[in-house]
Amino acid sequence: MTPIHYTVEAADLHAHLFRVTLTIAEPMPLQTVSLPVWIPGSYLVREFSKNLQQLQAKQGRRSASIIQRDKCTWDIACKEGQPLELSYEVYAFDNSVRTAWLDSQRGFFNGTSLCLRVHGQEEQPHRLQLQAVKNQADWQAATGLAPLKTDKRGFGLYQADNYDELADCPVEMGAFWRGSFTACGIPHHFVVSGALPSFDGARLLADTQKICEAAIHFWHGQGKQASNKAPHKNYLFMLNAVNDGYGGLEHRNSTALICNRVDLPRQTSPRTNDGYTTLLGLISHEYFHTWNVKQLRPDAFSRYNYTQENYTTLLWFFEGFTSYFDDILLCHAGLIDNATYIKLLGKTITQVQQTPGRHVQTVAQASFDAWVKYYRQDENTPNATVSYYTKGALVALCLDLSLRQEGHTLQAVMRGLWKRCKAGPMHEQDLLDELQTVSSRNWQKEIQAWVHSTEDLPLRDVLTSQGIEVHAEIASMAQRLGLRVSETSGSVQIKAVLRSSAAESAGLAAGDEWLGMEVGAKAQGGSWRLGKLDELPALMGREHKGVALVSRDKRMLRLPLTLPAQASHWRLAVPADRKAGQWPAV
Repeated sequence: MTPIHYTVEAADLHAHLFRVTLTIAEPMPLQTVSLPVWIPGSYLVREFSKNLQQLQAKQGRRSASIIQRDKCTWDIACKEGQPLELSYEVYAFDNSVRTAWLDSQRGFFNGTSLCLRVHGQEEQPHRLQLQAVKNQADWQAATGLAPLKTDKRGFGLYQADNYDELADCPVEMGAFWRGSFTACGIPHHFVVSGALPSFDGARLLADTQKICEAAIHFWHGQGKQASNKAPHKNYLFMLNAVNDGYGGLEHRNSTALICNRVDLPRQTSPRTNDGYTTLLGLISHEYFHTWNVKQLRPDAFSRYNYTQENYTTLLWFFEGFTSYFDDILLCHAGLIDNATYIKLLGKTITQVQQTPGRHVQTVAQASFDAWVKYYRQDENTPNATVSYYTKGALVALCLDLSLRQEGHTLQAVMRGLWKRCKAGPMHEQDLLDELQTVSSRNWQKEIQAWVHSTEDLPLRDVLTSQGIEVHAEIASMAQRLGLRVSETSGSVQIKAVLRSSAAESAGLAAGDEWLGMEVGAKAQGGSWRLGKLDELPALMGREHKGVALVSRDKRMLRLPLTLPAQASHWRLAVPADRKAGQWPAV
């Protein structure tokens, strides 16, 4: 008998309930089980146990007593020498990549949401039995787990070496589209749920294959042995196409993705739109994580503690560097040109420059505080914190272009880190050591300034060193005022007010609805309805001062506003005479 065995059944599609039966062959006299409170890769305590119900335990025909120790942990009193069987239900109605979902169209779950952890037996083999879904003859199942005995639709028995592997291999079920390809000799599979009939699966497969080959070559070179050096022997992409959504979560040999279905490639439209480019960047990002965070990982992730936060100051490296290389790999794969890449980079730079919090929090602090700040964003987030994704990507940019000035590349550093740390945890000192190995000089000063201080990065200097032109471009009215807004149906809703901005000086606040403007004397007809911020110049004419008419908590407010001088942000450009083969294309 397998030491740990789970049977998962889609018990009620309309009630969104999975039923799980967990059999422990040799339980301890007082067997403890628990459900994780977070999922690796998404740094927030999500309390998955809130969805667990109807927990029961028995040995043979005898019920076993259950004592709940805390919010997610239970003790079961057992008799020695008899298997213990636990049964319970899990409510699954979170259509994200992080938890679980079940309805009449699709099922999905991560092991962290469904599979209780058996304390003391985490290193034992774990098996997962996926039951075919009743009255859903067209449903299939897909997972990165190793199959032992499955039917042609993918339902049946799967094996994991331990609990960590079980938790790191999500499961997709439904009447999904399926395709496959080989990248550098490694089998890859792709399943897509929710696609439109015009979906061009062949194009998605071809483009993803290019990304995967570019990533494998990035880490292991062009040789025939590259596939033998890769950390995975097969890989699965699981994409959920929805009306409105975006995101991904990396796993050891798979990834769960979500995108707007209109961003999928269509057979009727051979051109690449911005949404599809964004999706390819997401695919590249999550696949790059197969190396960077799933194998190379900080000491805090050497062994996951599923019961609490796992703190690290290195997310700027694991997420930020991955965010830098994801679009670079699209260049390597020939899916975007240098001009498109530079445009994407310019957006990242603008995003960081429009975040006052970069002068409040270092990117190392942002990494450590992810649990309470990045994943719990509110109206003050841009004023108090900086993204370890975007600023981390710019730290990588500065390192890469500084290294290139000396005849080296950040890619060489990443390959060196792979050899140095793939068998053990990575520390910041390992990065410093590898930078010195590659370049023969110390980089402590740069890392201190770029990672551990709130100084602005030397972006203009490193970009111009590679021949990239930096131009000033007129900022939008929202950027000029220091606002983040949503504009729908002729209504301007304020989402955030940036620190030390004209909007803050006027007294505008998050949650306000900006209704209109008073400009000049009322007798001259100076009160106007505001439908979009870009209408302000037309409404104000030559005036620089006016009164903003605002609705706040059903009260009408008149807030004096002084329109600031024209502001600008960076626009990057690749000069026409730039030599082929220069960064970022390789």
